[in-house]
Amino acid sequence: MDRIDNEARQVAPYAAFTGRKTLVAAAVAVVLIAGALLVRPAGQGDDPRPPGPTQRAASAVGRGAPAAAVDLSALIADRERWLGSHPRDDGAWSVLGAAYLEQARRSAGPAWFPKAEKALKRSLELRPAEKGNHDAMTGMGALANARGDFGTGKRWGELVRAQAPQRWTAYPVLVDAYTGLGDYKAAEKAMERLVELRPGLAAFMRASQVYRDRGWREDAALSMEHAAGAARTPAEKAYVMYRLGELAWERGEAAAALRQFEAALRADPGRADALGGRARALAGLGRSGEAVRDYRMALGRGSAPRLALELGELLESLGRDDEAKEAYAVLQAAASRGSGRAAEDQVVLGLFEADHGDPADAVRRLTAEWSRHKSMQVADALGWALHRAGDDEGALEYAKKATEPGLRSADFAYHRGIVEQALGDGASARRHLEEALRTNPVFSPVRAPLAKQALAAVGEPPPGGPENLRPPTPWVAPELPEPVRKPTPKPGAAKPEAKPEAKPEAKPKPSASASPSASAAAKP
Repeated sequence: MDRIDNEARQVAPYAAFTGRKTLVAAAVAVVLIAGALLVRPAGQGDDPRPPGPTQRAASAVGRGAPAAAVDLSALIADRERWLGSHPRDDGAWSVLGAAYLEQARRSAGPAWFPKAEKALKRSLELRPAEKGNHDAMTGMGALANARGDFGTGKRWGELVRAQAPQRWTAYPVLVDAYTGLGDYKAAEKAMERLVELRPGLAAFMRASQVYRDRGWREDAALSMEHAAGAARTPAEKAYVMYRLGELAWERGEAAAALRQFEAALRADPGRADALGGRARALAGLGRSGEAVRDYRMALGRGSAPRLALELGELLESLGRDDEAKEAYAVLQAAASRGSGRAAEDQVVLGLFEADHGDPADAVRRLTAEWSRHKSMQVADALGWALHRAGDDEGALEYAKKATEPGLRSADFAYHRGIVEQALGDGASARRHLEEALRTNPVFSPVRAPLAKQALAAVGEPPPGGPENLRPPTPWVAPELPEPVRKPTPKPGAAKPEAKPEAKPEAKPKPSASASPSASAAAKP
């Protein structure tokens, strides 16, 4: 035992690696690594190199997500080169058509739409819809929606859904088409199915859109936050941050919107819509010079009638009428050429004509658009055009169609409040004008001051509550009979004895000898 204790107290010597031992250990490691490679060979996903521009754009297009302009150019060049030697590849034609469509969205250039249509139709010629060319069919639906032809987009989306109900790519097309047609219940159902089938970037963005249209602001913002978490590339993150900026602007949070737009531009400097959003937020914060600069830069990157209208109204509010006329001329030229978004262009041009041109022409233009697309945006523009043309009764009908589905829009509330003021409904006008300024106090450099003036003209409600709740004559208390009071007993007085209740007399029972006839005669 003493020997064992002595050995336990001794410190073990450090292990020293000699050169020979090192060589042996290295050889063993090499053998183990080679064995592992034999067991599991390297796969495609083991490539340590990041995906190139072509792969990034193809992945984004396949997931219905935004792609960077550089990546799109690389994908378009790659597919065009491939189809030069493989002209009967229907899948490559579908990818090329989707890439053309995304390029049109980014640049707001209508010249890309015919190219996308030609490529998608070529894919359908090689593999018809009857044989399940779902990629090309989905691309045709998305193209129709981008052009503002939501009826055609609906037909393509429903055709894909009928052939392949589990194919998730049909549902973003259906959500956009139903929204453009004003069928918001169907859009919500399609969105729920999309989230069920494929929760991801495309699903969360559509969910945010549907919730926004219903007026559920918190749900819309939360869904877009989920989309930000699902975004992979800088282009996808930039688009999500742009949409978050739009939601913040609609809530009247100009400073928060500016931060989101600037973050989107840092992630993807080529986004003209984010540049226009930053201009809108800067104008709301009173930084008009910077706003004019950004509007002009955004218009230099693509024709956008909405941005031209906003720039013209900003310049008009600053007293720079000559420059405002130039911006309005840009708007009319862009609308005449067509930006490719027929419904949006008609709404913008109708609002411009109603406020700065010919209201009768705006009514004709928007009435024709309403026959095709019964969305909230068309209803609001048509109602405002009718008001400017002098038809306030008809204007109120469409103003209600714009505001009742739930979208929280300062412009919609302002238009309805002005129409109700013209009809002499001061209470409703006050409510909607207050709603417009509460929703976004700086929603327009022209209309926000007019809303404040109109609200001041309506004045405060009269004392005593709404007029229709007050009686026409002064209230007079009715004559009621005096209540009968029972005398209260004096303290110490004897209580009267309760009389015993009289018991009912018992009826005599018939005797057993009585005959049945006699018993029957005794009964009453």
